[in-house]
Amino acid sequence: MPMIPLTRLYAILDSSGFPDTEALCLSARELVAGGVTLLQYRNKSGNARQMLEQAQGLKDRLGSSVTLIMNDRADLCLAAGFDGLHVGQDDLSPAGARAVIGDGLWLGVSTHNPEQLTQADKTSANYLAIGPVFATLSKANPDPVIGLDGVRQARALTRKPLVAIGGITRENCRSVIEAGADAVAVISDLIREPRKSAEEFFRRLR
Repeated sequence: MPMIPLTRLYAILDSSGFPDTEALCLSARELVAGGVTLLQYRNKSGNARQMLEQAQGLKDRLGSSVTLIMNDRADLCLAAGFDGLHVGQDDLSPAGARAVIGDGLWLGVSTHNPEQLTQADKTSANYLAIGPVFATLSKANPDPVIGLDGVRQARALTRKPLVAIGGITRENCRSVIEAGADAVAVISDLIREPRKSAEEFFRRLR
């Protein structure tokens, strides 16, 4: 299985932070202008039609300038022509997801402890996510915080690219990379002034 090139900043656009598709796409364009080349679209509350509309809007406006990852929905990943899929512990299994999207697309898996990460490492996932590293407000019922020690532990358990997520900001992102993560996934700290925020992340993550 080919190893994938992960950029240090993995931006996540959560639809709940935007009033409509236009605002979502505008923020995405600002992020790309700030250097983002890897972007996940996440919508935990919308219906399939709305999700597909937003996903296609992102694809149409961003084109091939960015790698687009769909959260949870393997069917919509294919329908929108995205580059990959990200699944959580309560979503479609990695094997089930791979059966839908095929071998050519990226597959990421969320994990929250050493046991989950060890299991996910055995799958066809291209990268593994670990977290929450710090306290986060972007999930209603977050898993226990793992801290930087949890990132170090995860790094020791896999050779796959490792994405850290949860409460990561411009102030603490460097420490997460130094703990062993290949990339940091960020939601909240990219919402205000997305272009400026992304540029600052990249400066700190060099």
